[in-house]
Amino acid sequence: MLKKIIGVGVTAALALSLAACGSQTDGQATAASQVNKTIIGIDPGSGIMALTDEAVKDYGLKDWNVVTASSAAMTATLKKSYDRKKPIIVTGWTPHWMFSRYKLKFLDDPKKTYGTAEQIHTITRTGFSKEQPNAVKVLSQFKWTQDDMGEVMIAVEEGEKPAKAAADYVKKHKDQVAQWTKGAHKVKGDKINLAYVAWDSEIASTNVVGKVLQDLGYDVKLTQVEAGPMWTAVATGSADASLSAWLPNTHKAYASKYKGKYEDVGTSLTGVKMGLVVPQYMKNVNSIEDLKK
Repeated sequence: MLKKIIGVGVTAALALSLAACGSQTDGQATAASQVNKTIIGIDPGSGIMALTDEAVKDYGLKDWNVVTASSAAMTATLKKSYDRKKPIIVTGWTPHWMFSRYKLKFLDDPKKTYGTAEQIHTITRTGFSKEQPNAVKVLSQFKWTQDDMGEVMIAVEEGEKPAKAAADYVKKHKDQVAQWTKGAHKVKGDKINLAYVAWDSEIASTNVVGKVLQDLGYDVKLTQVEAGPMWTAVATGSADASLSAWLPNTHKAYASKYKGKYEDVGTSLTGVKMGLVVPQYMKNVNSIEDLKK
């Protein structure tokens, strides 16, 4: 059973969906009963939600509700539950600031529905590397760690504007920026449109690279879209590049659909992971298999 909640008041609606849960975890109760057979998800068009629908089928989670809303609504609901030590299951991924803020754990995925560790790739429209080799040099040389990304994500989560958080990071990490821009020269107003998915990780990476390109003289436009439109924009040429391609699993369908219509110019981050996540205080659930009990 798929339950969708979209629109105004979504956080309140998500809270209501967990109303049947106890005020605290019950060591004797099953995880299913503790969370009222509800998984709190994010945007319905995202890859992790498609994989979650598969997980529901693969693990035989009959009568479970997968609530779709937004990343912000999911983390707001997680915070409310965590602060009260209430049980909750959310769709989650690393890198994400919530793993720095809260003590969380991924549920084991013995069927590998969510796949193994992934990478975040940078893709460009076909022909862009020939038209703008200087920009592609920067895009292909952009690589950082989860801790690096976390520095920007935490600043944004604490209220800093993404552009300001990115500018602060670029100013602070001059040696790293020098590696990203090695061999690149300055330009005068060349336009570049970077499409990105509104995940905290992609907000961080796109704003940082956008700032680096601006400092080189590029006229940078950042376009926020969902995963499907992001791939479509790059494949059709309405966007020049994106740092939001999660491969090989999350965006597998999009990568296959648009094969030959984009160029993969490099990997910016490795070892990323996604799946179902619960607070560590939920002791009686450690695997997705446990949700069938």
